[in-house]
Amino acid sequence: MASPETVTAAELMDRTRDGVLLFGLTPPRQTTTPEQADAVAAAALTRLRSVPVDGLILYDVDAEADRTEAPRPFPFMPMMDPAHFLDGHLADWAGPVIVYRAVGKYTGDQLDRWWSQADRDRVLTVLVGAASRHQVVRTSLPEAYRRHAGFSLPPRMGGVVIAERHAASGTEHARMLRKQDAGCEFFVSQVCYDLDHTRNMLSDYTHGCRDQGLDPKPVVLTLAPCGSVKTLEFMTWLGIEVPRWLQAEITRGDPLAASYEQCLLNARALIAYCRRLGLPFGINVESLTNRKLEIDTSIDLVREIRDLLG
Repeated sequence: MASPETVTAAELMDRTRDGVLLFGLTPPRQTTTPEQADAVAAAALTRLRSVPVDGLILYDVDAEADRTEAPRPFPFMPMMDPAHFLDGHLADWAGPVIVYRAVGKYTGDQLDRWWSQADRDRVLTVLVGAASRHQVVRTSLPEAYRRHAGFSLPPRMGGVVIAERHAASGTEHARMLRKQDAGCEFFVSQVCYDLDHTRNMLSDYTHGCRDQGLDPKPVVLTLAPCGSVKTLEFMTWLGIEVPRWLQAEITRGDPLAASYEQCLLNARALIAYCRRLGLPFGINVESLTNRKLEIDTSIDLVREIRDLLG
């Protein structure tokens, strides 16, 4: 299956002026056989057949053991390299793909090799640094930025943005500007549940750019329904702040119904706010688990957001 209307990576970036719609996928486990990986890819693309998305995001999962002293709610399972999953199993997807690179997992030579081989017309990348300053890494994020800058035509590069960091320090917009100066051409957020945290960050970033005579780069905002208390625990471990009233709805009522409604409300508000700011943007929907019900609910959310974007 090809994407409904195949566009290039450059065209995807251009379309962020009006808003683009992406779907995030986590590659299968490292122990998955090639045949099983083909089946995983086919199932994902079958689900997306009825909802025309503008591109995919493929995550690069790291253990992030140094993120917090709290135990990880789900045991860490090494996942397939997203670049390998794309090249080996997603041949039927012809549209643009944002491939995450947790740079601490790779040597500089490994990153260089991938940048030199990736199809720039189709592939973009988001570089992710260490979960904490104590994490032992093979390549630091600043070094990865320097290496990326040394190539004449590498995949266009983006960075991660986290509204919770902005709520705590008020400086995430400054971090975004530094990443922009290092070569980031777009940003992808952590899952957004607290609407005010997200709007505060977007406002400070957009106005900070304009105060310096810069055009703000596109920001892709991530939404994900929460289908269980265990998933809520995982979101909390990841640093995603869910308002207390919504935590109560999730723990005491129907988790998917409550979180789905809030994701849809957030999508509507964020689309309107980005358009009012004149900030190029996208909405990315992901499922935080591989449970069928949560995945199907994420697809339903994609369908409704497609209608909101027009």
